[in-house]
Amino acid sequence: MPTFRAPDGTRLAYRVVADRDPAAAPTPGLRPAVAPSTAAPIVCVPGGPADSRYLGDLGGLSAHRPLIVSDLRGTGRSAVPEDTSSYRCDRLVDDVEALRVHLGLPRMTLLGHSAGANIATQYAARYPDRLDRLVLIGPGTRAVGLTIHARTRRELALLRRDEPWFPTAFAALEAIMEGTGGDTEAVAPFFHGRWDDQARRHHEAGRPDNEEAVVLFGAEGAFTPESTRAALAALEAPALLLVGEFDLNSPPASVAEFAALFPDARLVVQPGAGHHPWIDDPDRFAATLAAFTG
Repeated sequence: MPTFRAPDGTRLAYRVVADRDPAAAPTPGLRPAVAPSTAAPIVCVPGGPADSRYLGDLGGLSAHRPLIVSDLRGTGRSAVPEDTSSYRCDRLVDDVEALRVHLGLPRMTLLGHSAGANIATQYAARYPDRLDRLVLIGPGTRAVGLTIHARTRRELALLRRDEPWFPTAFAALEAIMEGTGGDTEAVAPFFHGRWDDQARRHHEAGRPDNEEAVVLFGAEGAFTPESTRAALAALEAPALLLVGEFDLNSPPASVAEFAALFPDARLVVQPGAGHHPWIDDPDRFAATLAAFTG
């Protein structure tokens, strides 16, 4: 697994996923939606912070463009930093820039998923001239100061009322939102378009295992929404914000507000999908991103 040095000397790892990654979790029934290409890679920032292997080959997107999939510091194969305050979101932007320099890319297409979209968004604000395109998948909204209200999540959750797992999951969700406890694992089905064996395996693979990195990601000073919004308003690179129809983490209504902050943004709501749309409908997901990234 290739590595590079972050500005503070921490050794960070990344994967190169070209065509289909034989080590990635297979996607049953995948029909290639895009043709192989020798185009420049897409640099991918995972959420969590968690081992980036949960991204797999992004539903076969690697058949269109090579993927450079980074492991955030303290996760996957990347080293734990000496200064753990560097887990803070805004400081992780420096690691993305160091990866771009390491790869020798004058400009790049940058993709961020979930919490990783906060890193990608702050990168776009800080280094707008180094982006060709920005792709945010099920994006976290803390970088731009958007609050997702409990009412929004509740209304979205109720769309799943006919699912067999709904009563237990909804009771846990209500308890969490009301601050009275609640089993965080019980709400897992809400983050997937289908709660089947594949979704359960993917959920387990994507669970963060570095609690300190998770806690310090949003430490004081991690986000400067006002200045980030101002920078995004002047961003020349086109942006794609893609969210699943049932994404409880990043509700479509909230992502639509996010998309409105960009001068050139396309919002796509993927039908029947949750927080990991490349798992729920890989063909549709790969085709959408292939069309956007060119």
